[in-house]
Amino acid sequence: MDRIFIENLNVQTVIGIYDWEREIKQSVSLDLEMEFDIKRAAQTDSIEDTLDYKAVCKRLILFIEDSDFQLVEALAESCAAIVLADFPVNWLRLKLGKPGAVRGSSTVGVIIERGTPAV
Repeated sequence: MDRIFIENLNVQTVIGIYDWEREIKQSVSLDLEMEFDIKRAAQTDSIEDTLDYKAVCKRLILFIEDSDFQLVEALAESCAAIVLADFPVNWLRLKLGKPGAVRGSSTVGVIIERGTPAV
């Protein structure tokens, strides 16, 4: 099956378990890989026949900017649920990173897969 991807979508949000993290916005980075059959879009060359990745980004940015999670795990799960519910995607892989969370590391986070891939 074909996949449409989004890499390094950076969004500012409240995220973290420490008191000081609850008072500021921090950056999170999102990578998405979404299963979607692109054959029809390739034939018609029409946005109506594909997964509109700009619409996916806008939806996630609005949600993440307004969110207030403690854990990246919870934020990742909610983002995956939104994509699966709001867009014609049956399976996705989502990587959510929190840059600067651990000294000496460029980023830390989670990678999750949700949905049922096509056979």
